[in-house]
Amino acid sequence: MTTIPQPAGAVLHDALPRLLPRTPLDLAAHTAQYGPRAGTQGLSAMLAEAGLTGRGGAAFPVHRKLEAVAAAAGRSGRTPVAVANGCEGEPASHKDATLLRLAPHLVLDGLLTAAEAIGARTAHLAVEQGSGLLPGLRAALAERGGDRVELTEVPRRFLSGESSALTGYLSGGSGLPRFPQPPTRERGVGGAPTLVQNVETLAQLALVSRYGPGWFRTAGTAAEPGSMLCTVHTAGTAPRVFEASTGTPLRRLFGPLPSPVQAVLVGGYHGSWLPAAALDRRLAAADLGVPLGAGVLAALPADRCGLVETARVLRYLALESAGQCGPCLNGLPRIAAAFADLASPLRAVGSPRLLDDLARWSGLVEGRGVCHHPDGTVRLVRSALTVFAAEASAHQVGYCTGSNPAPLLPVPSDPAPEGLR
Repeated sequence: MTTIPQPAGAVLHDALPRLLPRTPLDLAAHTAQYGPRAGTQGLSAMLAEAGLTGRGGAAFPVHRKLEAVAAAAGRSGRTPVAVANGCEGEPASHKDATLLRLAPHLVLDGLLTAAEAIGARTAHLAVEQGSGLLPGLRAALAERGGDRVELTEVPRRFLSGESSALTGYLSGGSGLPRFPQPPTRERGVGGAPTLVQNVETLAQLALVSRYGPGWFRTAGTAAEPGSMLCTVHTAGTAPRVFEASTGTPLRRLFGPLPSPVQAVLVGGYHGSWLPAAALDRRLAAADLGVPLGAGVLAALPADRCGLVETARVLRYLALESAGQCGPCLNGLPRIAAAFADLASPLRAVGSPRLLDDLARWSGLVEGRGVCHHPDGTVRLVRSALTVFAAEASAHQVGYCTGSNPAPLLPVPSDPAPEGLR
């Protein structure tokens, strides 16, 4: 299916942007732009053919997630629940908030379609406290009349959007990650099988259900089809949110850069540093060799110290852990403190074992956490030690090549425990 009957004036998007209108759309403008919400007949097959994967970071096939929740509901006899996850968590990401401001009805269409497909009678849309999104979302729901979606604000924490933390909070709990067995697809909100999808994923689902898999694949690459929202950071400018086809050259996304670049961060704070040559690669996990995560991209100027930039982020990640398992309670603070020593030439020169310690501690925490927070943090550590190896060697002889102390990546300023100062 490549086309659908549409009201006069409706636009079938064959080019970008697909998800982000120029100005916020009310329900009438949304319907004129995209047409009415589609039904669920053959939805799973369409999503599989489209190759749509989650846009929240894990890139899991969407059709498999829907099928798994529906199957769990059938086995348990419990009515499933659908959750739209608008909790970006990471300070460097702004794509979900931008989408919810400009196209709330596209997200709501996707949430309601997914809920209908799995047989859910309860649907939640969760955003972060302090995001300022609730008034607009309430107004959008009021326009829709009978569509029932429960809006919830969750604490502004890095881990609030982790699926088990989010479903725990919606169930009246503390909102901390729990051990992955049983998974949320089997036991989530209120103990029921629960579908948790990122809001961009649901907006994409709403378009695939309208226009079909062939249309979706007119953007992107054969292996990684479609488009994705990216938050792009360059020095001296405010972060920008773009919609890009997968396969777009990174250099085109960044545009003219104000200064030479030494490295590119792909995937955000649980992502990877890549050398500046990555600017000539394409926005595709296969081409970059690393996951795209939630679409955060940052270009680090040549006059900054990559170790200092990474140490700031690691300190934040250690402070944001749930602190309920050994890797987070002990491992991440130790890694962050050691990396802070490496980032300081005065301390690094008298600590020859820092690199060995960081490698050993990273291996000890990887794969052993309640959630994937330690794994994502270790990914960032290892990439930094590889890309900034020459800088680490300079620090260990008491010299730093960075001449500009201005930070590139946003990190909330919270008092640090004694061990991380």
